[in-house]
Amino acid sequence: MSFKTVSKTLIVVLLLVTGLQTGFAEDLRLWYQQPAKEWTAGLPLGNGRLMAVVQGGVRHETIQFNDDTMWTGQPVQRDRIGAHQHLDQVRQLMFDGRYYEAEQIVIDRMQGMVLAMGMSTYQTSGDLKLDFQHPDGLEATNYRRELDLSTAIAKVSYTIGDATFHREVFISPVDQTLVVRLTCDKPGRLTLNAELSRHRGKITRLAADCISMTGVAKPKTNPGWVGVSYETQLHVEAENGMLGESKNGIRVEGADAVTLRMVTSTDYRGDDPTTVCKKQLATAKAKSYARMRKDHVAEHQRLFNRVRLNLGEPSELPTDKRLAAFRNGAEDPSLVSLYFQFGRYLLISASRPDSMCINLWGKWVNSLTPAYDADYHININIQMNYWLAEVCNLAECHEPFFDLLDNLRPRGRITAKEMYHCRGFTANYATDPWYFTASIGNPPYGVWPMAPAWMCNHLWEHYQFGGDLEYLEKRSYPIMKEACEFLVDYLVEHPKTGYMVSGPSTSPENRFKDPATGKAVSLSMAPAMDTQLIGDLFRNTIAASKLLDKDLEFRTRLEDLQSRLTPMQIGEDGRLMEWAEPFEEQNKGHRHLSHLWAVCPGARITSDTPNLFEAARKSLDVRVEHGAAESPEYQGVAAWVMATYVRLHDGEKAYGLLKHILSNSSWDNLFAVGQRGRDRKMFETDVNFGATSAIAEMLLQSHASYIELLPALPKAMADGSVKGLRARGGFEVDLVWASGRLKNVTVTSLNGGHCTLVYGAVNSEFDTVSGQVYQLDSALEVQ
Repeated sequence: MSFKTVSKTLIVVLLLVTGLQTGFAEDLRLWYQQPAKEWTAGLPLGNGRLMAVVQGGVRHETIQFNDDTMWTGQPVQRDRIGAHQHLDQVRQLMFDGRYYEAEQIVIDRMQGMVLAMGMSTYQTSGDLKLDFQHPDGLEATNYRRELDLSTAIAKVSYTIGDATFHREVFISPVDQTLVVRLTCDKPGRLTLNAELSRHRGKITRLAADCISMTGVAKPKTNPGWVGVSYETQLHVEAENGMLGESKNGIRVEGADAVTLRMVTSTDYRGDDPTTVCKKQLATAKAKSYARMRKDHVAEHQRLFNRVRLNLGEPSELPTDKRLAAFRNGAEDPSLVSLYFQFGRYLLISASRPDSMCINLWGKWVNSLTPAYDADYHININIQMNYWLAEVCNLAECHEPFFDLLDNLRPRGRITAKEMYHCRGFTANYATDPWYFTASIGNPPYGVWPMAPAWMCNHLWEHYQFGGDLEYLEKRSYPIMKEACEFLVDYLVEHPKTGYMVSGPSTSPENRFKDPATGKAVSLSMAPAMDTQLIGDLFRNTIAASKLLDKDLEFRTRLEDLQSRLTPMQIGEDGRLMEWAEPFEEQNKGHRHLSHLWAVCPGARITSDTPNLFEAARKSLDVRVEHGAAESPEYQGVAAWVMATYVRLHDGEKAYGLLKHILSNSSWDNLFAVGQRGRDRKMFETDVNFGATSAIAEMLLQSHASYIELLPALPKAMADGSVKGLRARGGFEVDLVWASGRLKNVTVTSLNGGHCTLVYGAVNSEFDTVSGQVYQLDSALEVQ
């Protein structure tokens, strides 16, 4: 079959003719007819570093905000020095089948120091409070509160008496400023107090139009254990009004319009917060509101507009009522596209270059004592936060994750040396902004030195999607190689099987019954996830070494070790084995899918490995049958199960999980939450991110060395179009489908190279030229 390229001009014409523009308006607004009654119903904003939640009150507005470096704590040495002296004894006990005894030695003699909850914690930065002086006795009418995902602007409007009030709030990534604009269609009607508030925050009046709030982040459990110092500055500009003083802020009387500019900073990176705030505020004050708004929208849309998804006509219902209808069985495919774009919006808002990595609950935290310190759980949660970055065309947003991994290296070398007597670096299940890497906590989660191996998979994926060889050489490969150096030393030969095995390690966060004692234990040698992660990192590092033509001797060593790893095994019951031995699992419905990593997010098990593929499917089915997808502790598993069913090409089961998330595990502002999360009044953003990546992979998958089109399309999404999804190999893909069948596909080659498309039983292969666009029909014939 011969192929030809088509000019971009012709592509535009073809797209109009063949229906990429489906006739559906994009569903990009969350909107409501009443203010948020509490923080969990507020609308999120962010510029990567500065976050906020807008509640939209009529007489009392609260805008809670976070600086992503607002942490308590400080660097602390938490490794147990010389712990590796007990490693050989522990391994021998495990080789002898004495798992419980071995685990007790790890607990008593090898693990590091646990800090009290709250001593290294991500905290709220405070509240910006606006108290409006509206006439008494008059109720607001025509109320509307909305978040426009395409502009990243929250809006509030309402009428009181004969006056209509408008409010716009955004956080500029250009000016590093939270901006509030208040207007009214009747002159002189804006009277309000603007104040800053935080526990133990000190308010200082800097000028008639400017106040500051300063303090130190401290835990409630140990107030002497201090964290970062911070400063927030608020400037108020009133048009044709008077400025005065309120108790903790600035009073505005009789203004036509008001613009508030708020900046905040900490000394986390060694900067003086006062100096930073003054500089940022001076820059923001030099710009008009219109200019700040224009610059903000342009920068947001530079990222957001790369991908468009249409699945149907948007509902005319407010978002909360729309969700309620969906829970009661109403069909609303466009709600899925809104949820998808909300996930992309959250990633843009929470993760930009030079910001901190997204933490356990996302960066929107309204507490001094969030659950689990809102730290970095790097045994699933933080990775899931970034599953969507590449496929959803937001590669830049991946950078803070890579920064976190890179920053683990110095202390990770200490953990590798002291606990395992190894070179390289490692880290266990969790860390914080001070980058501790020690093994702490209970063994089911605390003894797992595989975090860098998983995190390095993201580095390789970044190369697979983008093809940036210079980035691979200078940024990614050195980290991957050092992570491999640890594993080269960590692996030992099993005296009975001859395989090279890891351990002691857990299959996070599961347990099995010790065959010798019947007691629940978690540590063993070569759990399946370990072997999958090690094999993945070795293969990727070998491939990178070949591409870069370097480290031949080290590459040869990796190739030898890779060939000697324990193979994945299928148990007598047809399931993929979670451990190297057929242990009896304690909980068949455990909320982690650790041994299925090779299916999702890994790529070792695909439909091209049919026996393992079906064993993985059975394993997942059994997990779900025993309640894994509905864990009250952690709803992230629902997104992981959903994404894994998508990889198994089961769109219907995946969509069932998405319905569960939207119906049972979402606040009215679309943030995900489990039952315990509702009790804790928090967001579980990893669910949003994981489900967003799963929706993308319903439409496009490329992990199996070719690009699959509509591989897991559910019946509820039978008609639609998507533009701008990215595939490995350096391609952007647009799709149009109707009645569940592909109509056409457009491929843009970003780097040149060979392209293989698969749709059902049909496939098409062709070479591409960088920058060229290729249009194919439903039979994958180039037009």
